[in-house]
Amino acid sequence: MAPASGSRPHVGPTQCVGPEYRSESQLPIATVSTEVKYETVTTLPQTPQLIALLTSAGWASWNIPNSNIGGCRKIRDKNTERADFIFYSNRIIRLLVEEGLNHLPVVEHTVTTPVGRNYAGLMFQGKICGVSIMRAGEAMEQGLRDCCRSVRIGKILIQRDEETAQPKLFYDKLPEDIADRWVLLLDPMFATGGSAIMAVEVLKSRGVPEERILFLNLIASPEGIANFATKFPRLRVVTAFVDQVCIPISLISFECPLTSSQGLDSKNYIVPGLGDFGDRFYTM
Repeated sequence: MAPASGSRPHVGPTQCVGPEYRSESQLPIATVSTEVKYETVTTLPQTPQLIALLTSAGWASWNIPNSNIGGCRKIRDKNTERADFIFYSNRIIRLLVEEGLNHLPVVEHTVTTPVGRNYAGLMFQGKICGVSIMRAGEAMEQGLRDCCRSVRIGKILIQRDEETAQPKLFYDKLPEDIADRWVLLLDPMFATGGSAIMAVEVLKSRGVPEERILFLNLIASPEGIANFATKFPRLRVVTAFVDQVCIPISLISFECPLTSSQGLDSKNYIVPGLGDFGDRFYTM
């Protein structure tokens, strides 16, 4: 079916973003994360800071056309310089880790301040570790270390089998007592969920309860979210953004009349996405 004039796939949804005290006319409109229906999936608040980190790198560069001050490139832009991509990706990773830590169990705990007064606060209950899905997941390890001093980190290597096109476990190295820990599973891009599903199966085979795993990622697809939430209903996902491309009805083929949006292209890349995160982070 030929597309109607002016009908093109577009990224959605959009909304005004910014502080509530500003009037709607003062708030810019930006693409925000697609809402998901699963209670176990947490999306970072769609604040101007997060949207800017995903879009234009550098607060000092705003409203300065063609400026490179503060690394004025776009995180999603294919022309982004590697140093800028790393710096602003690390900012988002830090936000993800901090949000993930909010979902860990705590107990009441009182301390005495230097002025002799009691302060009733909270204390984390239990032990944690990080597990990165190599290689892109290793880029998230420093963000976890920045938040959790001396945290133990394991690794899982999963690659696609060229003959079967299915994920295959090649290597894993995990803490011996991982069954006693809360696990923060790290992988920046969450497309079909195949590698992440296998990683969770590895963790469960080592005695880690499903509900003690938190999966942190920068960008997810609706398809990956659905696959994961259906298979692991007690596991929590924390993501910065759920990408989705909305397709006008005129572009929908007769064979698939109910499809109005998608988060993956024909190669199972997240769209609009940001490409191969590992290549952009590690390749000079």
